[in-house]
Amino acid sequence: MDRKRTAEFAGSIALGAWAAFAVLALVVAGRHGAPLGPDRTLLAWSLGHRPDVAVAVARGITATGTGVVPYALAVAAGLVAGRTRRQRVAAVLLGAGCLALGQTARRVVLELVARPRPPQADWQTSASGWSFPSGHTTTAALAAGLVILAIWTRAPHGRTAWCAAFACWGLAVGATRVFLGVHWGTDVIGGWLFAAGWLGLCACLAARWVPDAGASDGLPERPVAAP
Repeated sequence: MDRKRTAEFAGSIALGAWAAFAVLALVVAGRHGAPLGPDRTLLAWSLGHRPDVAVAVARGITATGTGVVPYALAVAAGLVAGRTRRQRVAAVLLGAGCLALGQTARRVVLELVARPRPPQADWQTSASGWSFPSGHTTTAALAAGLVILAIWTRAPHGRTAWCAAFACWGLAVGATRVFLGVHWGTDVIGGWLFAAGWLGLCACLAARWVPDAGASDGLPERPVAAP
């Protein structure tokens, strides 16, 4: 793997995602948190399509976007990404750190924008705090991204199906936040953009600055005999 190209590619993704997120955040803040037209449309659609089974399924999916599940996935991603014990420990710490710091940075933006949630009468699950960007969406997208990066790096066979499955999970968590009425659609889009920008930044920094331990796990290489 060319670390320089990886860093440049990840940096490009981060730059694009941050730019789009900044524009969206400015639009939301400029309207003082008022919903946009698509926000109202999506909420109205969800209010008219809420059979009991769908609500129950959505609650189950949305519950996986916070708490233990995202951190368990971050740990699993680290175990997959590393080849040796030392690499796995380092990868687990980096993954968990990326997730934790990303959540902290999101909370800072959350307080700065201070966008109110949709009307509480439309909620189908519990929620608290401000609305933009969506916390469950951001956390699930970060965890899914970490797993996808690990699988794509280390699993040459069958990786497309696994990556698609985790990507669908990350997207589904965000979609349930709108369906259950606790977030506007632009909150969820903001969460996805924030996660993409944060993952791109972390991947760029890791590719540039984290040393590659190689397969020897820090052990001195054997001298090669001269022909």
